[in-house]
Amino acid sequence: MASHEKLETAQENEDMDIGRILGLLYDRKWLIIGVTFVFAMMGVIYSFVATPIYQANSLIEIESRPNASNAAGEIGNIFGNTGPKSVAEMQILQSRKVLGNAADRVNLQTIVEPKKVPVIGDLILRKNVKRPGFASNWSYVFGGEGINITRLVLPSRLIGYPLTVKVTGDQSYDVYAGGERVLSGLVGQLSQSSDGNVEVRVMNLNAPKGAEFIMYKRSDLSAIGNLKKRFSVEETGRSGTGILQLTLTGADALQIKDSLQAINEVYLEQNIRRQSAEAQNSIDFLKKQIPEVRENLSSAENKLNDYRVRQDSVDLTQETQSTLNQLVNVESQLNQLKFDEADLSQRFTKNHPQYQSLLEKKQQLNQEKENLQKRIDNLPETQQEILRLQRNVSVTQDIYVQLLNKLQELNIAKAGAVGNVRIIDDAVVHGPVAPRSTLVVLLFTIMGLVLSVLYVFVRAALNKGIEDPDELEKTGLPVYATIPLAEKQQSLTRSIKKSKVGKSTSVDTDVLAFHDSTDMSVEAVRSLRTSLHFAMMEASNSILMITGASPSIGKSFLTSNLAAVCAEAGQKVLLVDADMRKGHVHNAFNVKSENGLSDILSGAKDPQTVVKSTKHENLSFISKGKTPPNPSELLANVRFSEFASWANKNFDLVIIDTPPVLAVTDAAVIGKHAGTTMMVVKYETNSIKEVKTSQRRLSHNGIEVKGCIFNAVEKNMRNQYSYYNYSYK
Repeated sequence: MASHEKLETAQENEDMDIGRILGLLYDRKWLIIGVTFVFAMMGVIYSFVATPIYQANSLIEIESRPNASNAAGEIGNIFGNTGPKSVAEMQILQSRKVLGNAADRVNLQTIVEPKKVPVIGDLILRKNVKRPGFASNWSYVFGGEGINITRLVLPSRLIGYPLTVKVTGDQSYDVYAGGERVLSGLVGQLSQSSDGNVEVRVMNLNAPKGAEFIMYKRSDLSAIGNLKKRFSVEETGRSGTGILQLTLTGADALQIKDSLQAINEVYLEQNIRRQSAEAQNSIDFLKKQIPEVRENLSSAENKLNDYRVRQDSVDLTQETQSTLNQLVNVESQLNQLKFDEADLSQRFTKNHPQYQSLLEKKQQLNQEKENLQKRIDNLPETQQEILRLQRNVSVTQDIYVQLLNKLQELNIAKAGAVGNVRIIDDAVVHGPVAPRSTLVVLLFTIMGLVLSVLYVFVRAALNKGIEDPDELEKTGLPVYATIPLAEKQQSLTRSIKKSKVGKSTSVDTDVLAFHDSTDMSVEAVRSLRTSLHFAMMEASNSILMITGASPSIGKSFLTSNLAAVCAEAGQKVLLVDADMRKGHVHNAFNVKSENGLSDILSGAKDPQTVVKSTKHENLSFISKGKTPPNPSELLANVRFSEFASWANKNFDLVIIDTPPVLAVTDAAVIGKHAGTTMMVVKYETNSIKEVKTSQRRLSHNGIEVKGCIFNAVEKNMRNQYSYYNYSYK
């Protein structure tokens, strides 16, 4: 049974926590909506003002290497990988050599920017806003104005350093570096500085006198790095297609199109040169080998002829001739494999399957050659010698013919080299691709919502003010009443400030209880009156001190309205403003503060002479009087004790409004003469620590705090289920 009750309690607390969180958000809904709206507008403004980013795309195909470019050995066709080498080509495309040559072609090293109007300069140029009349002498550049610099040569010390080009006329300009003029020039002419280190050529100038442009020259590495950062390559479709998509982004649509096209052209040209270079290397090698082979062929033929002359023209038998043809064929294949092995050794290790296949074939041919050699060894000596000489001639002649054929093939391949790269789609600009207005506005809106909600939660977490009277009850102080926030009191306060101060002791009051007796705050004060009636039954006197931990917690509102409802109940009530420093209870009764408590305590006035009557015959009032230099000392004077005795005898209820406990010691002095002490705690303002400290300070002076009044409770979603927010009319 006990566990079941604990489970219900835990579930109830969890529901209350969720309800409080939702209530907290609902109570701050206008703050959340406002902040979210502001951020959404910031997103709209950013999308409108931000410089758009464009994207250029192109498509290229990496084809299999043509056979002609590999004619030196034709190994790639048999053993090599002839498919597209996409990964390697992607790295080549992003190499400094390709990007650097492309940057040189479009002159990315030279940067020329107009001097822009702050904040909205990009928008003015993008929307092509013309220069207004009042800005005729401004140095800022407007829509339709520009400059074309085709040559810029700077010494190394000025690389990356901004220079200013100032228009001085329709066709003239000056160049400044650090405020110092470097040179003056005319449009269309090459201009040089006096030391010859700076060269500038401006081909077109369309800007009024006084307009300024900022130019600087980046280093090659900086230009390549900037281009590489905006450039990307990826293979489209499934892996191995050899179709590459090139993408380049930037703020200048024309520049990124030209830059991407330059990358395509540089890469294509480099690929063709690479293919031609392979053929040229093979040609150079063959040109060195052919003379040596031709010389070896001549030597072999001479030896064969000499032997025949000596042996009187010995001929080979038909069987020997057949053996010779087989041996020559084997020798030819072995020679071919020798070239193939030399090429494979540069690309693969001996463990590679293709390399192993070549070695197996070579072993078979060597075995066949040994078998043929055994047959030759069985021939007569004359036949063996003539066969050996004839074999040398045939093998050398076959090699010579092959070399001549391959030389011719390579010459043809070099002349018709086209590379293995094909541009499918030229560079085309798309966009703008950023900023994406819808996404930006959405992100800003979400950011505003998250930040505002986070602010509400953080503020609630940092706020140590009491929100629930149960928190006060847990400290041991009973809560005698919970007073809702009196919203109508603000309008009454404004009316008091506007009204004229009365000159008589009987004036109309602006106490809420006299203006709207059905207000929830007044009803709560009536409930407090009932609670106090029983709380003061055993008190030593009829003096009630109302104090609080801090200022601006509504003590004056409570004392004046409590005095009013008690007077309406038939009690003869005296309200005393004992805050002689900053008391303002007199404002509620529309009177001046002169002739009050301070005059009584100083001996200047008798109590009877300073008592002011009010709208209700049972309610009297004593203001604070003139502000004395020593309020605490006056309160400790015997005259205050005499005044307290006089008031207790002449009135059914004496309500004293005091200064804050934590600010001054006045409340501790006054509390010794009061039979009942109540403390006001303001909703979301006073903390538990302040309440405990105030209670402890009064207790040290022998003053017992009877209970608390929880004041200015706001009706919101967080406490909508609390009993103090219900009304009955």
